[in-house]
Amino acid sequence: MASPLTDVRAALPRFGPERCETVSLEEARAWCRALAWGHYENFSVLSGLVPHDLRDDFGAVYAFCRWSDDLGDEVPAETAPASPEARRERALELLAWWRRELEACYAGSPRHPIFVALLPTIRRHNLPADLFHRLISAFELDQTKTRYATWEELIAYCRDSADPVGRLVLMMLGEPRDDERFRRSDQICTALQLTNHWQDIRRDLEERDRIYVPADLNPIERFEERLRATVAQGHSIDPTFFGESRTLVRSLVEKTWPLFEEGATLIDTLAPRSRPVVWLFLQGGVRTLRQIELWNCETVLHRPYLSKFTKLLLVGQARVMAWRLRGAPTPMAAPLAGGAA
Repeated sequence: MASPLTDVRAALPRFGPERCETVSLEEARAWCRALAWGHYENFSVLSGLVPHDLRDDFGAVYAFCRWSDDLGDEVPAETAPASPEARRERALELLAWWRRELEACYAGSPRHPIFVALLPTIRRHNLPADLFHRLISAFELDQTKTRYATWEELIAYCRDSADPVGRLVLMMLGEPRDDERFRRSDQICTALQLTNHWQDIRRDLEERDRIYVPADLNPIERFEERLRATVAQGHSIDPTFFGESRTLVRSLVEKTWPLFEEGATLIDTLAPRSRPVVWLFLQGGVRTLRQIELWNCETVLHRPYLSKFTKLLLVGQARVMAWRLRGAPTPMAAPLAGGAA
């Protein structure tokens, strides 16, 4: 059966606050898989590296994240033409409903298909509700906070918008739940989120009226005004700004690399079946950050992306890793020492 969940706007009349059709667990899981496979960037989700017995779990968690994001960003207000204020108000209403659906799921009474699929995953892996609530909080914050004054503010946003995902992945993979592993996972996830922000500087302003570049790291005078003019024209009309913006993005990229580098030390501590999965998530971000550099950090004009060939290459490398790790002993489950390995 084709998934009605892949377009949140089309799905809400059937699976929304006013009406929510009943589905079986099998249907709910199939729809979550279709949602995970249907998103164009998800070469690392359900790639075949995810252990077969965990694919429904990964699909359910991904579907929760995807719908949470889309409820914040993709659903217009019912008024036409909708004002930005009306869209934000509608998004906050839908995210509040989504939080209530999450609470009903943890109470054992899921209604929405995604939560029908998610409940067995939550119970199987003892996933804490706080991690899901933090993700919703980040999408709520996106509706009210569109500019960041400091690097510390942006990192705090990443703690809710990105870090819970890595922790959920480790928990589903059955990795030991110690602070140091979580810390390294957080570094990877924060770096992935920052990479996405530097990749989408133009798109975030054009489509969401958001600027994630923190003001305290931005020396460019009248940055937003000049960025808007560049976005409106679709090309550089201010050569000085264009050069300054490349220097700015390059500095942000350089500030992001250490998070990837220290977070990468997590990989060798993981069980053999976990290692290729987490490595693939990591390398997707690493290659994207490198791609920004190769595009000369011109993300005020263009959105660098990974080619299909690069994605296939990464998946192939992860498969080779998985093959080499067959039969390898699992690292000891003792807590890791603090600091980089």
